[in-house]
Amino acid sequence: VQLQASGGGLVQAGDSLRLSCVASGRAFSSRAMGWFRQAPGKEREFVASISWTGGHIYYGDSAKGRFTISRDNFKNTVYLQMNSLKPEDTAIYYCAAGVGSSLEYDYDYWGQGTQVTVSS
Repeated sequence: VQLQASGGGLVQAGDSLRLSCVASGRAFSSRAMGWFRQAPGKEREFVASISWTGGHIYYGDSAKGRFTISRDNFKNTVYLQMNSLKPEDTAIYYCAAGVGSSLEYDYDYWGQGTQVTVSS
């Protein structure tokens, strides 16, 4: 069971990035997917989640209005489109598979994380 996140990088404030997370079938099948992030010296923070069907989507306060989560179940992939990036979005971004809440312990599987750095 593996989750592989990618798409991070170094961008300037105002730029966009799209993160991807590819999951093995067992991790992805019938599970909600979530994105979390952790900045240096801070606790891990909920970013967004999407249900298996895509009918239930939730965002953390920091993501509302700027980030969009989506998934392609045929490709076992979940995406996080991030627009209007700010320096405070700098963090390691993790994808996770679980029940789709904003709580870390509701997720069974975690990816390795991808670094996003936003310069001012």
